[in-house]
Amino acid sequence: MLPVPKGAAMLNLIRDLWIQGGFLASQLFNERSFYEPFTKDVRRAKKRIVIESPYLTERRARYYAPLFRKLASRKVKIRINTRHPRYHNNGMREQAEGAIKILLAAGAKVYTYNDLRHWKLAILDNTVLWEGSLNILSHGRSREIMRRSRSRFFCRKMLDFAKPYN
Repeated sequence: MLPVPKGAAMLNLIRDLWIQGGFLASQLFNERSFYEPFTKDVRRAKKRIVIESPYLTERRARYYAPLFRKLASRKVKIRINTRHPRYHNNGMREQAEGAIKILLAAGAKVYTYNDLRHWKLAILDNTVLWEGSLNILSHGRSREIMRRSRSRFFCRKMLDFAKPYN
C-alpha cells in the first residue's frame, strides 16, 4: 500500500491534479444532452479544435459549418480527422464526400485516413476533451455516451495516444 500524503504534500498533490485537470472535472452526456454543451465549448475555442469522427454526414457538417466559419475567421484552427470515404458503403461514401466539401468551405482542414480508425473524440484548446461513442460529425438517432473532461493532462494523454497529427 502506498503512503497517503499528509499536510503540505497532500495540498501539493491536490493542486497538481487541479492544475493538470486530473480526475476532478469530468461529466457524462448522452445523445440528447451532448450537443448544447459541446457546441458551447466549440464556440469558446480560441486556438485549436481537433475532432476525430470516423463517419461524416452532410446534415451534421451543415449544422457545424456556420460556427466553423466564425471560428476560422477568428483564426481558430479546426482539424477534422476521418476515415477515407472509400472505406464506406455507397450511401455513406457520398455523405462523407459531401460533408468534406462543406467542412472545407467552412474553413476546417479535413484529413482522411486509411487505418479504419473508429475513435470519436474532440480536443479543444488542449484543455477540454470529449470522448465516447457518439460520432460528432454524423450522429443521427442512435443511443450514445460522451464524457467531457476539462483537463490539460487528459488532453495531452489523448494527443500522445491518438496522435491526431500523424
